[in-house]
Amino acid sequence: MRAPATPSLTSGLLTDVGRQRQGGVNQDAALALDLPQGGLYAVADGMGGHAAGELAANLALDALSQAYLDSRGAAPVRLATAVQAANMAVLRHAVGEYVGMGTTLLAALIDRGAALLAHVGDSRAYLLRGGELHRLTEDHSWVAEQVRLGHMTENEARDHQWRSVVSNALGGEERVRLELFGLAIQAGDRLLLCTDGLSGVVTDQALLGLLSRPLSPEATARLLVNAANDEGGPDNITALIVDIHRGGRLPGYVLPPRREDGPVYVDALLSAQRGNSLVTYLLLMVAYFTLLGIMLVPENRVPIGLSGTVLLLGLMVGHRTVGRAPPPLGPPSAVLPARMAELPVRESRP
Repeated sequence: MRAPATPSLTSGLLTDVGRQRQGGVNQDAALALDLPQGGLYAVADGMGGHAAGELAANLALDALSQAYLDSRGAAPVRLATAVQAANMAVLRHAVGEYVGMGTTLLAALIDRGAALLAHVGDSRAYLLRGGELHRLTEDHSWVAEQVRLGHMTENEARDHQWRSVVSNALGGEERVRLELFGLAIQAGDRLLLCTDGLSGVVTDQALLGLLSRPLSPEATARLLVNAANDEGGPDNITALIVDIHRGGRLPGYVLPPRREDGPVYVDALLSAQRGNSLVTYLLLMVAYFTLLGIMLVPENRVPIGLSGTVLLLGLMVGHRTVGRAPPPLGPPSAVLPARMAELPVRESRP
Protein backbone atom coordinates (compact mmCIF):
# COMPACT_ATOMS: atom_id res chain seq x y z
CA MET A 1 0.00 0.00 0.00
CA ARG A 2 1.38 3.40 -0.93
CA ALA A 3 2.29 5.73 1.93
CA PRO A 4 0.09 8.83 2.39
CA ALA A 5 1.48 12.16 1.24
CA THR A 6 1.34 13.83 4.65
CA PRO A 7 1.85 12.58 8.20
CA SER A 8 -0.59 12.74 11.11
CA LEU A 9 0.92 14.49 14.14
CA THR A 10 0.05 15.67 17.63
CA SER A 11 2.32 17.74 19.83
CA GLY A 12 2.52 19.15 23.32
CA LEU A 13 4.96 21.48 25.03
CA LEU A 14 5.62 22.91 28.44
CA THR A 15 8.22 25.37 29.68
CA ASP A 16 8.83 26.03 33.37
CA VAL A 17 11.07 28.39 35.31
CA GLY A 18 12.38 25.60 37.58
CA ARG A 19 12.97 25.87 41.31
CA GLN A 20 16.30 27.65 41.71
CA ARG A 21 16.35 30.53 39.23
CA GLN A 22 16.26 33.91 40.93
CA GLY A 23 13.61 36.42 39.91
CA GLY A 24 11.35 33.90 38.21
CA VAL A 25 12.73 34.68 34.74
CA ASN A 26 12.33 31.89 32.20
CA GLN A 27 15.00 32.14 29.49
CA ASP A 28 13.65 29.09 27.64
CA ALA A 29 11.17 29.31 24.77
CA ALA A 30 9.43 26.81 22.51
CA LEU A 31 7.68 26.79 19.14
CA ALA A 32 5.08 24.45 17.63
CA LEU A 33 3.93 25.53 14.16
CA ASP A 34 1.55 23.43 12.07
CA LEU A 35 2.41 23.24 8.36
CA PRO A 36 0.45 21.78 5.42
CA GLN A 37 2.77 18.76 5.18
CA GLY A 38 3.93 18.46 8.79
CA GLY A 39 5.15 21.00 11.32
CA LEU A 40 8.04 23.10 12.57
CA TYR A 41 9.03 22.56 16.20
CA ALA A 42 11.84 24.21 18.16
CA VAL A 43 13.24 24.92 21.61
CA ALA A 44 15.68 27.66 22.60
CA ASP A 45 17.63 28.22 25.81
CA GLY A 46 18.75 31.83 26.13
CA MET A 47 21.73 33.20 27.99
CA GLY A 48 22.75 36.63 29.24
CA GLY A 49 21.92 39.00 32.08
CA HIS A 50 19.22 41.69 32.31
CA ALA A 51 16.63 39.31 30.78
CA ALA A 52 18.80 39.13 27.66
CA GLY A 53 18.47 35.36 27.49
CA GLU A 54 14.68 35.55 27.48
CA LEU A 55 14.83 38.09 24.66
CA ALA A 56 17.36 36.06 22.67
CA ALA A 57 15.33 32.85 22.84
CA ASN A 58 12.11 34.51 21.73
CA LEU A 59 13.82 36.55 19.01
CA ALA A 60 15.37 33.38 17.62
CA LEU A 61 12.11 31.44 17.45
CA ASP A 62 10.19 34.35 15.95
CA ALA A 63 12.84 34.83 13.25
CA LEU A 64 13.10 31.09 12.61
CA SER A 65 9.40 30.63 11.95
CA GLN A 66 9.01 33.80 9.90
CA ALA A 67 12.07 33.13 7.74
CA TYR A 68 10.97 29.56 7.06
CA LEU A 69 7.46 30.63 6.07
CA ASP A 70 8.77 33.44 3.85
CA SER A 71 11.30 31.29 1.95
CA ARG A 72 10.92 28.89 -0.97
CA GLY A 73 12.83 25.88 -2.23
CA ALA A 74 13.87 22.55 -0.77
CA ALA A 75 13.16 22.19 2.94
CA PRO A 76 16.80 21.62 4.06
CA VAL A 77 17.87 24.89 2.43
CA ARG A 78 14.87 26.73 3.88
CA LEU A 79 15.59 25.39 7.37
CA ALA A 80 19.30 26.24 7.29
CA THR A 81 18.49 29.71 5.96
CA ALA A 82 15.91 30.21 8.71
CA VAL A 83 18.47 29.27 11.39
CA GLN A 84 20.87 31.85 9.94
CA ALA A 85 18.06 34.44 10.04
CA ALA A 86 17.50 33.57 13.71
CA ASN A 87 21.22 34.00 14.35
CA MET A 88 21.22 37.45 12.77
CA ALA A 89 18.12 38.51 14.71
CA VAL A 90 19.92 37.74 17.97
CA LEU A 91 23.20 39.29 16.82
CA ARG A 92 21.54 42.57 15.74
CA HIS A 93 19.97 43.00 19.19
CA ALA A 94 23.15 42.15 21.14
CA VAL A 95 24.02 45.79 21.85
CA GLY A 96 23.99 48.01 24.92
CA GLU A 97 22.76 46.14 27.96
CA TYR A 98 22.21 43.07 25.79
CA VAL A 99 25.83 42.69 24.68
CA GLY A 100 26.91 39.07 24.91
CA MET A 101 23.43 37.56 24.83
CA GLY A 102 22.86 34.37 22.89
CA THR A 103 20.73 31.25 22.74
CA THR A 104 20.78 27.62 21.81
CA LEU A 105 18.41 26.51 19.07
CA LEU A 106 17.14 23.05 18.25
CA ALA A 107 14.57 22.81 15.45
CA ALA A 108 12.79 19.78 14.03
CA LEU A 109 10.96 20.13 10.73
CA ILE A 110 8.52 17.32 9.96
CA ASP A 111 8.14 17.29 6.18
CA ARG A 112 5.97 14.45 4.91
CA GLY A 113 7.81 11.23 5.82
CA ALA A 114 11.01 12.85 7.04
CA ALA A 115 12.29 14.81 10.02
CA LEU A 116 15.00 17.42 9.50
CA LEU A 117 16.94 18.54 12.56
CA ALA A 118 18.91 21.77 12.86
CA HIS A 119 21.01 21.95 16.02
CA VAL A 120 23.03 24.72 17.69
CA GLY A 121 24.11 24.39 21.33
CA ASP A 122 23.29 21.87 24.05
CA SER A 123 19.54 21.41 23.79
CA ARG A 124 18.76 17.82 22.84
CA ALA A 125 16.57 15.74 20.54
CA TYR A 126 15.53 12.18 21.36
CA LEU A 127 13.53 9.64 19.37
CA LEU A 128 11.49 6.89 21.01
CA ARG A 129 10.98 4.11 18.46
CA GLY A 130 10.07 0.48 18.95
CA GLY A 131 10.75 0.52 22.67
CA GLU A 132 14.21 2.10 22.34
CA LEU A 133 15.33 5.64 23.07
CA HIS A 134 17.79 7.19 20.60
CA ARG A 135 19.65 10.38 21.37
CA LEU A 136 19.74 12.21 18.04
CA THR A 137 22.02 15.14 18.90
CA GLU A 138 25.38 15.66 20.56
CA ASP A 139 25.85 18.67 22.84
CA HIS A 140 27.96 21.57 21.60
CA SER A 141 29.63 22.13 24.98
CA TRP A 142 32.99 21.88 26.68
CA VAL A 143 32.02 18.95 28.92
CA ALA A 144 30.49 17.04 26.00
CA GLU A 145 33.77 17.38 24.13
CA GLN A 146 35.63 16.01 27.16
CA VAL A 147 33.26 13.03 27.24
CA ARG A 148 33.81 12.39 23.51
CA LEU A 149 37.58 12.51 24.06
CA GLY A 150 37.32 10.04 26.94
CA HIS A 151 38.52 12.53 29.55
CA MET A 152 35.25 12.55 31.48
CA THR A 153 32.30 10.22 32.06
CA GLU A 154 28.66 11.14 31.46
CA ASN A 155 28.04 11.14 35.20
CA GLU A 156 31.02 13.42 35.82
CA ALA A 157 29.84 15.76 33.06
CA ARG A 158 26.36 15.94 34.58
CA ASP A 159 27.77 17.37 37.85
CA HIS A 160 30.68 19.41 36.45
CA GLN A 161 30.82 23.11 37.32
CA TRP A 162 31.21 23.98 33.61
CA ARG A 163 28.36 21.79 32.38
CA SER A 164 26.39 24.85 31.18
CA VAL A 165 29.26 26.33 29.15
CA VAL A 166 28.29 25.93 25.49
CA SER A 167 30.82 26.00 22.68
CA ASN A 168 28.30 27.06 20.03
CA ALA A 169 25.26 29.35 20.14
CA LEU A 170 23.25 31.83 18.12
CA GLY A 171 24.44 35.43 18.35
CA GLY A 172 28.15 34.72 18.64
CA GLU A 173 29.19 35.57 15.07
CA GLU A 174 27.60 36.54 11.76
CA ARG A 175 27.70 33.06 10.25
CA VAL A 176 26.07 30.45 12.42
CA ARG A 177 27.61 27.00 12.86
CA LEU A 178 25.05 24.21 12.96
CA GLU A 179 24.38 20.56 12.43
CA LEU A 180 21.71 19.69 9.88
CA PHE A 181 20.58 16.16 9.13
CA GLY A 182 17.47 14.18 8.28
CA LEU A 183 15.89 10.81 8.97
CA ALA A 184 12.79 8.95 7.88
CA ILE A 185 9.92 8.88 10.35
CA GLN A 186 7.31 6.20 10.84
CA ALA A 187 4.03 5.64 12.66
CA GLY A 188 4.54 5.24 16.39
CA ASP A 189 7.59 7.48 16.63
CA ARG A 190 7.75 9.93 19.53
CA LEU A 191 10.14 12.87 19.23
CA LEU A 192 11.36 14.88 22.22
CA LEU A 193 13.07 18.27 22.01
CA CYS A 194 14.29 19.63 25.34
CA THR A 195 16.63 22.12 26.96
CA ASP A 196 19.38 21.11 29.38
CA GLY A 197 17.14 21.99 32.29
CA LEU A 198 15.59 18.59 31.60
CA SER A 199 18.38 16.52 30.04
CA GLY A 200 20.96 17.85 32.49
CA VAL A 201 19.20 16.45 35.56
CA VAL A 202 16.99 13.59 34.33
CA THR A 203 18.93 10.60 33.07
CA ASP A 204 18.32 9.04 29.67
CA GLN A 205 17.03 5.91 31.42
CA ALA A 206 14.46 7.95 33.35
CA LEU A 207 13.49 9.82 30.17
CA LEU A 208 12.90 6.47 28.51
CA GLY A 209 10.53 5.34 31.22
CA LEU A 210 8.51 8.56 31.14
CA LEU A 211 8.35 8.82 27.35
CA SER A 212 7.20 5.20 27.11
CA ARG A 213 4.05 5.89 29.10
CA PRO A 214 0.90 5.73 26.93
CA LEU A 215 0.00 9.35 27.65
CA SER A 216 -0.71 12.34 25.41
CA PRO A 217 2.15 14.66 24.45
CA GLU A 218 0.80 17.33 26.81
CA ALA A 219 0.59 14.96 29.79
CA THR A 220 4.01 13.52 29.05
CA ALA A 221 5.57 16.99 28.85
CA ARG A 222 4.12 17.71 32.30
CA LEU A 223 5.61 14.46 33.67
CA LEU A 224 9.02 15.39 32.27
CA VAL A 225 8.96 18.87 33.78
CA ASN A 226 7.83 17.44 37.12
CA ALA A 227 10.71 14.95 37.01
CA ALA A 228 13.24 17.76 36.46
CA ASN A 229 11.77 19.79 39.32
CA ASP A 230 11.84 16.72 41.54
CA GLU A 231 15.59 16.61 40.90
CA GLY A 232 15.92 20.15 42.22
CA GLY A 233 14.92 22.15 39.12
CA PRO A 234 18.26 24.01 38.95
CA ASP A 235 17.51 25.55 35.54
CA ASN A 236 14.62 26.54 33.32
CA ILE A 237 12.95 23.44 31.87
CA THR A 238 11.36 22.97 28.45
CA ALA A 239 9.97 19.77 26.93
CA LEU A 240 8.34 19.56 23.50
CA ILE A 241 6.94 16.23 22.30
CA VAL A 242 5.73 15.29 18.82
CA ASP A 243 3.89 12.01 18.24
CA ILE A 244 3.83 10.53 14.72
CA HIS A 245 0.53 8.70 14.28
CA ARG A 246 0.93 8.13 10.56
CA GLY A 247 4.03 8.53 8.44
CA GLY A 248 4.10 10.09 4.99
CA ARG A 249 6.00 9.58 1.76
CA LEU A 250 9.62 10.62 1.77
CA PRO A 251 10.14 14.05 0.20
CA GLY A 252 11.74 14.34 -3.23
CA TYR A 253 14.94 16.02 -2.04
CA VAL A 254 18.04 14.34 -0.63
CA LEU A 255 17.99 14.00 3.15
CA PRO A 256 21.10 15.66 4.61
CA PRO A 257 23.37 12.98 6.12
CA ARG A 258 24.62 13.11 9.66
CA ARG A 259 28.18 14.47 9.72
CA GLU A 260 30.90 13.20 12.03
CA ASP A 261 32.78 16.49 12.28
CA GLY A 262 30.19 18.39 14.32
CA PRO A 263 28.69 21.80 13.45
CA VAL A 264 29.81 23.55 10.26
CA TYR A 265 29.25 27.06 8.95
CA VAL A 266 25.89 27.64 7.34
CA ASP A 267 27.28 28.69 3.95
CA ALA A 268 29.07 25.34 3.62
CA LEU A 269 25.83 23.51 4.44
CA LEU A 270 23.83 25.58 1.97
CA SER A 271 26.40 24.95 -0.77
CA ALA A 272 26.19 21.20 -0.16
CA GLN A 273 22.38 21.23 -0.12
CA ARG A 274 22.14 23.23 -3.33
CA GLY A 275 24.56 20.78 -4.92
CA ASN A 276 22.30 17.92 -3.86
CA SER A 277 19.30 19.69 -5.39
CA LEU A 278 21.17 20.17 -8.68
CA VAL A 279 22.11 16.49 -8.87
CA THR A 280 18.52 15.45 -8.20
CA TYR A 281 17.33 17.80 -10.96
CA LEU A 282 19.88 16.37 -13.41
CA LEU A 283 18.85 12.82 -12.60
CA LEU A 284 15.22 13.62 -13.31
CA MET A 285 16.10 15.39 -16.55
CA VAL A 286 18.21 12.47 -17.82
CA ALA A 287 15.46 10.00 -16.98
CA TYR A 288 12.83 12.18 -18.67
CA PHE A 289 14.75 12.66 -21.91
CA THR A 290 15.70 8.98 -22.03
CA LEU A 291 12.05 7.94 -21.84
CA LEU A 292 11.08 10.64 -24.33
CA GLY A 293 13.72 9.44 -26.79
CA ILE A 294 12.54 5.84 -26.50
CA MET A 295 8.94 6.89 -27.24
CA LEU A 296 9.83 9.17 -30.16
CA VAL A 297 12.44 6.91 -31.78
CA PRO A 298 11.38 3.37 -30.84
CA GLU A 299 13.68 1.77 -33.43
CA ASN A 300 16.67 3.15 -31.47
CA ARG A 301 15.29 2.39 -28.03
CA VAL A 302 18.15 0.05 -27.09
CA PRO A 303 21.05 2.50 -27.63
CA ILE A 304 18.98 5.38 -26.18
CA GLY A 305 18.12 3.33 -23.11
CA LEU A 306 21.72 2.20 -22.63
CA SER A 307 23.02 5.77 -22.98
CA GLY A 308 20.49 7.08 -20.47
CA THR A 309 21.33 4.31 -18.01
CA VAL A 310 25.04 5.04 -18.25
CA LEU A 311 24.43 8.74 -17.61
CA LEU A 312 22.22 8.01 -14.62
CA LEU A 313 24.74 5.63 -13.10
CA GLY A 314 27.54 8.12 -13.67
CA LEU A 315 25.67 10.86 -11.85
CA MET A 316 24.78 8.57 -8.97
CA VAL A 317 28.31 7.23 -8.55
CA GLY A 318 29.74 10.75 -8.74
CA HIS A 319 27.46 11.94 -5.97
CA ARG A 320 27.34 9.40 -3.17
CA THR A 321 24.66 11.13 -1.15
CA VAL A 322 21.91 10.71 -3.72
CA GLY A 323 20.46 7.71 -1.87
CA ARG A 324 17.88 8.83 0.67
CA ALA A 325 18.41 6.09 3.24
CA PRO A 326 18.13 7.62 6.72
CA PRO A 327 21.31 7.97 8.78
CA PRO A 328 21.84 5.65 11.76
CA LEU A 329 19.96 6.75 14.86
CA GLY A 330 23.08 6.85 16.98
CA PRO A 331 25.81 4.68 18.42
CA PRO A 332 24.79 1.65 20.55
CA SER A 333 25.59 3.60 23.73
CA ALA A 334 22.91 6.15 22.82
CA VAL A 335 20.15 3.51 22.56
CA LEU A 336 18.22 2.33 25.60
CA PRO A 337 15.61 -0.48 25.63
CA ALA A 338 12.24 0.38 27.12
CA ARG A 339 11.53 -0.71 30.68
CA MET A 340 8.16 0.84 31.29
CA ALA A 341 7.69 -0.62 34.78
CA GLU A 342 10.74 1.09 36.26
CA LEU A 343 9.08 4.43 36.92
CA PRO A 344 5.74 4.73 38.72
CA VAL A 345 2.94 6.76 37.25
CA ARG A 346 2.36 9.90 39.29
CA GLU A 347 -0.28 12.56 39.06
CA SER A 348 0.67 15.81 37.37
CA ARG A 349 0.84 18.91 39.52
CA PRO A 350 -1.49 21.71 38.44
